Amino acid sequence: MATSSKVQGAPNLIDSARIEWKLGKYGVGQGKDLKNPSVWQRTQEYRRVQASRLVPIEKKDIRSRLPAGEYHLSRKVDGELAVLWFEGGEALLINPGGTVRVGLPLLVDAAKKLSKASVKSALVAGELYYRHPSGARPRVHDVGSAARAPGSQEDLDRLCFAVFDLLEIDGQPTPVKHSDTFARITKLFSGKDRVHPVDATTVKTAEEIDKYFADWVEGQGSEGLVLRSDSAGGFKLKPRHTLDVAVIGFTEGTDDRKGMLHDLLCAVIRKDGSFQIIGRVGTGFSDDERRAMLSDLKDMTAASDYAEIGDGHVAYQMVRPQWVIEVSCLDLIAQTTRGGAIERMILSYDEKQSRYAPLRRLPLVSLISPVFVRRRDDKRVNAVDVRAQQVADLVEVALLDKDARTYTLPASQVLRREAYVKTLKGQTAVRKLLLWKTNKEEDGGFPSFVLHYTDYSPTRKEPLSREIRVSNSRDQIEALWKEFHSENIVKGWNPA
Repeated sequence: MATSSKVQGAPNLIDSARIEWKLGKYGVGQGKDLKNPSVWQRTQEYRRVQASRLVPIEKKDIRSRLPAGEYHLSRKVDGELAVLWFEGGEALLINPGGTVRVGLPLLVDAAKKLSKASVKSALVAGELYYRHPSGARPRVHDVGSAARAPGSQEDLDRLCFAVFDLLEIDGQPTPVKHSDTFARITKLFSGKDRVHPVDATTVKTAEEIDKYFADWVEGQGSEGLVLRSDSAGGFKLKPRHTLDVAVIGFTEGTDDRKGMLHDLLCAVIRKDGSFQIIGRVGTGFSDDERRAMLSDLKDMTAASDYAEIGDGHVAYQMVRPQWVIEVSCLDLIAQTTRGGAIERMILSYDEKQSRYAPLRRLPLVSLISPVFVRRRDDKRVNAVDVRAQQVADLVEVALLDKDARTYTLPASQVLRREAYVKTLKGQTAVRKLLLWKTNKEEDGGFPSFVLHYTDYSPTRKEPLSREIRVSNSRDQIEALWKEFHSENIVKGWNPA
């Protein structure tokens, strides 16, 4: 049973009183309770920057989209991105969402290797993954199961860390050239034990990349390849995934595409029978298919108390859920770059009234580069053929088994609210600051705190503007409040 009391050997890098102990010396905490919370912020920033630098491509793009040159090629491991923080002879892991893991056997191994190399402090990026005894491909949900609720010490022993980057060593930034950085990784973490360098090599031709894709991805089932070039940039090479989804809406093309389908709104069915929007698909159709589909869909329209807005700020026309289509995508992303959940609306459908109604938003995914493949006339819109579990087979999604009709989240708590007014050209401008605690940190990846800033000025071309900041640290969100207040509530603004 989990307890909050300190166990022998608990690390000094985090407030031990805030750790939830899972099994033996293994426990889980939050980034806001680190002795140096900036480590969590740096983890979030690292994920954000890396996500923007790695361009997703597929196998057919190797020759057409990859610039010629030398690449550092590494195996993409299906696990949980994390940063290993080592200092004072101790180590812990933190992911972008703010989950801190202490007491894992792999952390003991990492601390020994870094201490042996006379390293005093380090921030090391890698993938936390589960090593199957059978040698089967690691999957991210295996990490979630073993790390959230380990059934035995063996579960913890099988959690490993594949290192692919260094943020800093002894307070110094890593080399600019990735090849030099990886050379240092290899020196620090050599071997194939629980902490090791990710499998990697150097390639110079498309033929070599094809070979490793065929071997590691298609042959051994790895998630994909990562290609980095100091001159050409970074690329993420993955096989396309396919999903069977229900069509619940559409938009029509405009101008020279009038009379043709623009795109489809798609959903999967949760175990409770509700429809959760998974995204839209607008490519992969021939012109003939666009004309025929639009004609048929206009005869299937349904009412809806919820409006989903598509490209060009046009609302989707909802339709009766009768079509199943196969969609391929390059990737499924379950978290934002800061580790938060990607939420999608869940709808109920009344067949007698042909009407949709909104239930709530819960975590799901974003589809990267979705493409229409074909109509699935052999399948029906039901909880088996278009089940939401298809997504969970590929990525870990929180709360997917929850009944969206009955599931409720704790109420938020307003902490601070301030409003200010100023007269401009005879009209009243308003600026508001609102800070609240969500009380939903444990429910699907919500942030602990949200700061909302509203600026209304009737004399501007766009009168209303808003900004939102989130954090799991009370100190950080309070600092953001002060920053917004000092920058925006200046002379002439009076309390409302």
